[in-house]
Amino acid sequence: MHAQTALISDLEAAINSSGSDRRIEALRRVTDLFLAHAHRYEPEQIEMFDDVLGRMISHIEGRALAELSRRLAPVSNAPLQAIRTLAMNDAIEVAGPVIENSSRLSTSDLVNIAATKSQDHLLAISRRKEIDELVTDVLVERGNTEVARKVAVNQGARLSGTGYASLVRRAEHDDQLIDSIGRRSDISPQLFQELLRKATETVRARLLAVRPDSEDGLTHALHKASEELARANVVRDYSSAKRHVQPLHHDGQLKEAVILEFARHKRFEDVVVALSLLCSTELEIIDRLVQGSHINAVLIPCRAADFSWPTVKALIQLNPFHRALTDDKYEQLQKDYSKLSNATAQRIIRFWQVRSKTELE
Repeated sequence: MHAQTALISDLEAAINSSGSDRRIEALRRVTDLFLAHAHRYEPEQIEMFDDVLGRMISHIEGRALAELSRRLAPVSNAPLQAIRTLAMNDAIEVAGPVIENSSRLSTSDLVNIAATKSQDHLLAISRRKEIDELVTDVLVERGNTEVARKVAVNQGARLSGTGYASLVRRAEHDDQLIDSIGRRSDISPQLFQELLRKATETVRARLLAVRPDSEDGLTHALHKASEELARANVVRDYSSAKRHVQPLHHDGQLKEAVILEFARHKRFEDVVVALSLLCSTELEIIDRLVQGSHINAVLIPCRAADFSWPTVKALIQLNPFHRALTDDKYEQLQKDYSKLSNATAQRIIRFWQVRSKTELE
């Protein structure tokens, strides 16, 4: 205790000094002394350090405070008031280390920070190894896109029903966020199905590839999508198209260029038969996808056949529902198509094939 008493005397002089270098050096000496024996100090001794550090923090510039924050952040019994003061600092360089790493901050501390401080502060909270539901509720409600995405991928961030609902609502136009939510192990089947309903066909296909544990929920959701497609179906006669297209496929002449010509000349039946053959898929499935009102559904067989975008666009335009699309919509569809892998497209088609066979049995 003699060393601590002598140091406190030095601190009084340092605080009253006009030289910042002397104050910074004194702060480092106090920090060194605390860290050297932190595991041995009694609560009363830690409170003494807390009082000393608290008096010094208000007299120290940001660079030195950032250093203090980095040093104290991993210490499980760091002086509590000093940690709280650092965490509430407006400069993220100072607040960030303790916000992200200090176990001394309580749920109420973090809620207060999340409710009042900058987006950088919220992002630091979203990186913590564990985050309580009360905190994530505030993060997903108040945080920007980066914060919401970080919360979604953080498996240590617990989400309440309210938090999940907020994330799903925000994800309606954010494919990356949808993808991240869908990969979470703690999402309920009900919320996962709601997420699927909001997702584009492209994102839904990606979720199929990463959520084998949710096959039942996916089956139900995709079955509902198939039913919607079926309701949009118009009965067509494909007998003539089969007689014309099947020999081309048998002779290896059913190339993408041929299908593009079919589409440009509005030969709908020939296109559907050709897609069915190239994707090794029942004709009825392709018929439903191409005729339906779900525009993103058309992307699936096109990617399974690895068509280029001009061909995909021509196939989209075969459907009267889609002929009045804006350039912006086509641009978004092209982006969705570029993100969709051949393997994922084939997997979702296989799913529809299994579903179709089950319905017929």
